[in-house]
Amino acid sequence: MRNKSSRAAISDVRIRDEFACQVHRLGSLPAISKALPSPPFLRYYPAHRLVAWQPQGTLDDLILDQIAEWLVDIEKASLPFKRFVDFSQLTTIAVRTRHVFELARKRAKQFTGVEPVRTALFCDDWVGFGIARLYESLMENTLIEARAFRDLARAADWLSVPGHVLTLKDEPAPHIETTARKHS
Repeated sequence: MRNKSSRAAISDVRIRDEFACQVHRLGSLPAISKALPSPPFLRYYPAHRLVAWQPQGTLDDLILDQIAEWLVDIEKASLPFKRFVDFSQLTTIAVRTRHVFELARKRAKQFTGVEPVRTALFCDDWVGFGIARLYESLMENTLIEARAFRDLARAADWLSVPGHVLTLKDEPAPHIETTARKHS
């Protein structure tokens, strides 16, 4: 007779295998995230209270400012959430070092939360990882706990989310804008 732990292990393997088959069939992961309005490449994983941003193409000062402004707005309107930034899809990094210093100082001042939030920054490229490490060091002694990673599994562990979430391979459910109905 099998004990409960071996049955649980078999169940976990079965679930993982079914998940892998579904991914193979669909070509992408099922929607576990929701697309967010502006800026592009943002997703929200409600089950993990995680916002993920995967900028693509060129990362410059303007894009950094856009994401910072969006974060300030969303932080005012929602509960604290974890953040994951994936720089792996960047082709060019055109960020001025001075701008990263200014952004970090501004973010620390603008963050109005009362409890710390975690921000994992991932990049497998040395230049992107260097920018992430710079931001990590600038956010020390603030309520924004930033950490740079070159390994997704370590980032997932630090954020306490399953590793497959950080691959950002699921097709996000579309964001639905709500509008007030006009009264006639």
